Amino acid sequence: MTSTGRTGRGYALRGAAAAVAVVALAAVTAGCKEQPASGASAAPSAPRSGDSPTDDAKAGGGSASPSASVPAKEPAKASPKPSASRTATPPAPTPTADPQGKVLMASGSAGKQVRELQARLRQIGHFNRTPTGYYGTVTVAAVQSFQGKRGLSRTGRTDTVTWQKLLGMTHAPTAAQLNPPTTRPVAKPDKRCLTGRVLCISKNSRTLSWMIDGKVVSSMDVRFGSQYTPTREGTFSVYWKSRHHVSTIYHTAMPYAMFFSGGQAVHYSSDFAARGYSGASHGCVNVRDEGKIAALFAAVRDGDKVVVYK
Repeated sequence: MTSTGRTGRGYALRGAAAAVAVVALAAVTAGCKEQPASGASAAPSAPRSGDSPTDDAKAGGGSASPSASVPAKEPAKASPKPSASRTATPPAPTPTADPQGKVLMASGSAGKQVRELQARLRQIGHFNRTPTGYYGTVTVAAVQSFQGKRGLSRTGRTDTVTWQKLLGMTHAPTAAQLNPPTTRPVAKPDKRCLTGRVLCISKNSRTLSWMIDGKVVSSMDVRFGSQYTPTREGTFSVYWKSRHHVSTIYHTAMPYAMFFSGGQAVHYSSDFAARGYSGASHGCVNVRDEGKIAALFAAVRDGDKVVVYK
């Protein structure tokens, strides 16, 4: 009986040991395998840093609470950007465009377009001179007058807007309008002008007529000296021609100069072209139409007669 009792206790001890071993093995292996979806699910481990959560984190469709021991990381907040209004450099101001457009002609300009401008202004009463092709003070005043009547800025410069308005109000100038024989009636020639080749110059009519054997070849407006430097009257002859002459006394240009009495000559005057009869010469006979004086200079010879009379 004694042995039987020992044997019974021995079996009991061995049975208990086997049970403990089974429990220990279960405790060691628990959590190493994924749990089936149908069973009770354990809380999933927190995702590794950088992993993106997916639907796979919701086993069996149930939402598992994250482990309290691993707090969820908040996404890093971007540093606030400085206000653009505080740091941005204000844009440079845009230059204001000329509301009347590009300047085409202005004081000092010369050429065919200036002559056309003057002829068109003359058609509508803003220019009371013969076209000269030179943009002087008279032309500036005429353009200012035209601009003022049309509500434009009175700059005196012919810009694209001024030019287009003028074109719309006038017609293309004729050859006679661009190059009229003279703005003044030609005086009856002095009898000394009726023979030979003569520069026939009238102080009363302020005209010069180039005559050959009593016939007028061309006529042009002229200007004379002031009361302090009068142009001499009488019969003379051309003794010297100087195309690009400059006065040695007054240091002024005297283009197309044809000298007939000492330092007095018939020549082109840009001042006459610009200011008209508001000025005077120092005794010379000024011509304001450069085209006409150029043609006259080419035709006149040394020795040709010059007659200056009232």
